[in-house]
Amino acid sequence: MKQITGVYTAPSQHWVGNGFPVRSLFSYQTHGEQLSPFLLLDYAGPHSFPAGSGKRGVGEHPHRGFETVTVVYSGEVEHRDSTGKGGVIGPGDVQWMTAGAGILHEEFHSAEFTRTGGELKMIQLWVNLPAKDKMAAPGYQSITADLIPRGRAAG
Repeated sequence: MKQITGVYTAPSQHWVGNGFPVRSLFSYQTHGEQLSPFLLLDYAGPHSFPAGSGKRGVGEHPHRGFETVTVVYSGEVEHRDSTGKGGVIGPGDVQWMTAGAGILHEEFHSAEFTRTGGELKMIQLWVNLPAKDKMAAPGYQSITADLIPRGRAAG
């Protein structure tokens, strides 16, 4: 049987750019040794954004040596990166970005979500790449909800 090593309270919410109010449920700094290869888990929302016209999100920034997996529960998030890839993910969709040897990217609310406003709720998990893959070519893929297999739990 596994042993409980501790019970932790998530730190206060902070903003990533002007579009993502997040709580870091764990990070490499706080639990790296226990949770490897996971580096970070951020939970954004739920937060209600009014309709608007200005860009909301986080501007271009670099990553290297890990992958990000983003799942949107409500709202829409748009991604653009230095490889020329990008896309919009909405409820139930997943975005998987491999930083590998290095990538510049930005994440922001989609134009439609910015225009209409609404609730944003999402998670983002950072996964450390094995040493042999840290210099892999960067990549991006969107996996829409309709492509994700679903199953039912017994009972």
